[in-house]
Amino acid sequence: MNGYILILVFIVSSIIGYFVINKVPSLLHTPLMSGMNALSGITVLGALAVTAVALRAEHHTLSVVIGCIAVVLAMVNVAGGFGITARMLRMFKKDKGKERDE
Repeated sequence: MNGYILILVFIVSSIIGYFVINKVPSLLHTPLMSGMNALSGITVLGALAVTAVALRAEHHTLSVVIGCIAVVLAMVNVAGGFGITARMLRMFKKDKGKERDE
């Protein structure tokens, strides 16, 4: 019974998250994405902790596999977020070789 509640919470939060993100204008998406890197790091730590508990308690192999997939996907999210942030910051840097006439 407890597992069904967790699946229901996951489905409802996924749907709500989709509609919230869908309403964000594309102009704000990149700054918001760069701000989410810290939360993505917390997701990585949570996935690592859950996977470690599953390994120590000798739970089903499926739990460990899903935990490892969660770690990989969270790290992809972190790396992508930092890549987008670096790209965004490069847009605002002044070129040292070019001088503007004002």
